[in-house]
Amino acid sequence: MEKRFSDYTYEELRQEVAQLTEKAQKAEQMGMVNEYAVHERKIIMAKSYMMNPKDFSGGETYKLDGDLEHDFYIVYMNGVFAWGYRQTKTGERVESEMIAGEEYEALPIAMLGEKLS
Repeated sequence: MEKRFSDYTYEELRQEVAQLTEKAQKAEQMGMVNEYAVHERKIIMAKSYMMNPKDFSGGETYKLDGDLEHDFYIVYMNGVFAWGYRQTKTGERVESEMIAGEEYEALPIAMLGEKLS
């Protein structure tokens, strides 16, 4: 049975990120787009467990790594996931980003960048 990232030590997470990065690079070189995407998602999750969720809290807005058009407003935290919604640079909620009618979206904290407010 595989170990959960939540059960890893910081050093084990660091090693896992290094191994996954290597696998992602190989998949990218071989043109295996789906495999590359899977490794990238695992890297984000592992990095999230290396971060302190207490550094994030509801009512704050953060830049979104990889999305220059939107920021992310956190409504509440649950473990290493920030629940909230994307918004424009002017602070307007982006309704089209709602997934399957859900009110909020959950993002691993490693996807969040600099705190804006």
